Amino acid sequence: MLPLPPLDPTTLYHRCDPTALGFTTTDELAEFRHFIGQDRAIHAIQFGIGMTRQGYNIYALGPSGMGKHTFVQRFVEEQAAQEPAPSDWCYVNNFAQPYRPLALRLPAGRGKQLRDDVSHLIDDLQSSLASAFESEEYQTRRQALEMELQEQQQGRLNALQEQARERNLTLIRTPGGLVFAPFKDGNVLEPEQFNALPEEEQERMKAEVEVLQEQLQKVLYQMPKLERDIRTRLRELNQEISSFVLSELMDDLQKKYSDLPDVLAFLQAVQQDVGTHLTDFLGAKAKAAESAEDEQPLPLPNGASSSPFLRRYSVNLLVDASDQSGAPVIYESNPTYLNLVGRVEQMATMGALITDFSLIKPGVLHRANGGYVIIDADKVLTNPYAWDGLKRALEFRELRIESPMQMMSLTTTVSLEPEPIPLDVKIVLIGDRRLYYLLSQYDPDFNELFKVAADFGDELVRNNETEALYARVIATVAKDEALHPFDSSAVARIIEHSSRMVSDGERLSTRLQSIVDLMEEADYWAIKAGETVVRAAHIAQAIDGQIYRSDRIRERMQEEILRKTILIDTDGSKVGQINGLSVVQMGNYAYGQPSRITVNIHMGNGAVVNIEREVEMSGPIHSKGVLILTSLLRSRYATERPLSLSASIVFEQSYGGIDGDSASSTELYALLSAIANVPIKQGLAVTGSVNQHGEVQAIGGVNEKIEGFFDLCKQRGLTGDQGVLIPIANVKHLMLRQDVVDAVTAGQFAIYPVATIEQGIALLTGMPAGALQEDGHYPEGTVNYRVVQRLEELSKKRAALEEWAKGNEKNAENSHAI
Repeated sequence: MLPLPPLDPTTLYHRCDPTALGFTTTDELAEFRHFIGQDRAIHAIQFGIGMTRQGYNIYALGPSGMGKHTFVQRFVEEQAAQEPAPSDWCYVNNFAQPYRPLALRLPAGRGKQLRDDVSHLIDDLQSSLASAFESEEYQTRRQALEMELQEQQQGRLNALQEQARERNLTLIRTPGGLVFAPFKDGNVLEPEQFNALPEEEQERMKAEVEVLQEQLQKVLYQMPKLERDIRTRLRELNQEISSFVLSELMDDLQKKYSDLPDVLAFLQAVQQDVGTHLTDFLGAKAKAAESAEDEQPLPLPNGASSSPFLRRYSVNLLVDASDQSGAPVIYESNPTYLNLVGRVEQMATMGALITDFSLIKPGVLHRANGGYVIIDADKVLTNPYAWDGLKRALEFRELRIESPMQMMSLTTTVSLEPEPIPLDVKIVLIGDRRLYYLLSQYDPDFNELFKVAADFGDELVRNNETEALYARVIATVAKDEALHPFDSSAVARIIEHSSRMVSDGERLSTRLQSIVDLMEEADYWAIKAGETVVRAAHIAQAIDGQIYRSDRIRERMQEEILRKTILIDTDGSKVGQINGLSVVQMGNYAYGQPSRITVNIHMGNGAVVNIEREVEMSGPIHSKGVLILTSLLRSRYATERPLSLSASIVFEQSYGGIDGDSASSTELYALLSAIANVPIKQGLAVTGSVNQHGEVQAIGGVNEKIEGFFDLCKQRGLTGDQGVLIPIANVKHLMLRQDVVDAVTAGQFAIYPVATIEQGIALLTGMPAGALQEDGHYPEGTVNYRVVQRLEELSKKRAALEEWAKGNEKNAENSHAI
């Protein structure tokens, strides 16, 4: 078998040819404001927006930095512009049940008109009614009624007085009330004079007084009835005057709102209540003026009077769509419960908190009713009660304003219960995939309310067409962000970096926020250099700056390896020892780090001990990889006889958790080396997982892993014998740094694409792996031959030991019998 050749340098970096882009600077390119590579998400959003049935709200899922918010808002606004403006909503007093304010729905713009019209109506009513009740005609008619009452009362008393005088008695007023007294010659008799009269005369007068006193009582009993009759007639007079004024002022208003039955009902209720409370109504303005002189006026809603009594007639304009040209689109950055569903505020008066319908405040669902609301999923979920309130509104399709305490039935305080408002809104949640699948799994209501998933892909196929579109996107960003123009070399370098971001030379990243950040930093370096055009060198400078700001930990770890605090060999050969490669993620920055993996073997029962697992430092995927390589070992070398060895595998100087199966092939190489007693070249590092058939499988972070080992070798001095073994399936993912490509071109470093364990072990040991022959044996001078020989040797030794143990046991039994 011929030695496996290293990769050609041209395969290590998928370049973008600046000349193939067809422009000099981005100023020459037309804008491109569509999103490339998001056909699935576009289809989902268009469907979700167009579907009007209940529950077809949208969840836009995908990684951050992809422009999901901009993408969604642009599509929603385009659709909303074609839809009619929403209705206005008002809350007004419920005169029958004041704690249950009534909701009024009006066409766009007419809610503001109604609020102003009612405010003017109240002012006009006060002036007109005051004038009407101060008019000469009203005063004359009122005085006539009062005089009529007095005349009737006086006439009845005069009749009694005449009867009394006919009997020598008179009616006089005393502190104790009206009484009859003896009367003679125009004077009331004194007690001495009365006592001087004959006894018969005295008795007669007493009898006459009793009769007249009874008649007086009857007259006095009739007085309240006379007063009630007069008051009734006075009220009728007041109603007549007020009705005339009210009818005159409200006829035009009722005609104006004749097409809105609910508004007409409210106006009629206002008219009736004003007529019922005329005295309070007319006195409210004066009381408000007196109060304003003594106290600072309270901030009140538009259209609300400063008088507590007159506020009962005001209109609380909850939603004003007069300036809305299409359906509303609102992004709520702070989706608390009260911000979503609205609230009832309170104000302090005389040391007490009071409220009424004029203090009802709308939530974002009120303002977006008839349109769209965009919310960050994590924000609505982390605000107490907000998620429950949102789900309840969507489920019942109505907006019910109540405090969280009321919603949970934890308070019995008397408060307002505003009439619910019908809800017609489309919700778009924006969040990551993990949150979407958690909600889908654990919230039974989620799948019923958010039936449309707009899944944003984080990469797209890289070809000539997408590269050209990517260039136009870069040109559009440069114009929008007021950046200097980018030349074709800079655009090509950004495209290459985009592939590096997704670790795939055949794909491009759709995380445009990272691209925008890179462009802004490159523009900064161009300005600092006095350039008017951003070039490839500025892009490279920005990339290097991003890495430099983030790689302190990587640099420290590299220093510890160079100082031999962490033991990693990059030359020589050793048995049962190999360099594995891993990726460390630090925030948004990832770097590769070599790790020493060692294996010890001894006679045993075929167990391969993963030390990391034994001490609970190994993740389930890493443990799975160790079990797979154990299965592969048994299937190849223990089909005819039991595996008579045990082995222990460990990541040396590993003090944190380990997960992933990318080291399973590496561990298998070290295990084969230990069994066959064949040394492994320490100048080579390995990555790749293995399956039960010995095939090396693709892994993630291949670029970072290669560069991590290359940096160590470079600092120690490149010898030309150093390199990295990677799965052949990862070749298409290579987007290596230029210094790595240069070293490979110069023959100072090598990267080998490995398809099978046989290819890898041959490279690592310099000895052929050996293929199984027809006679069932491996050829001599191969790794597999030496593995089989060692296993047979261990098997024989184990069988001999077991035989010796059985003999000793039998001798012991015989001795015991004797």
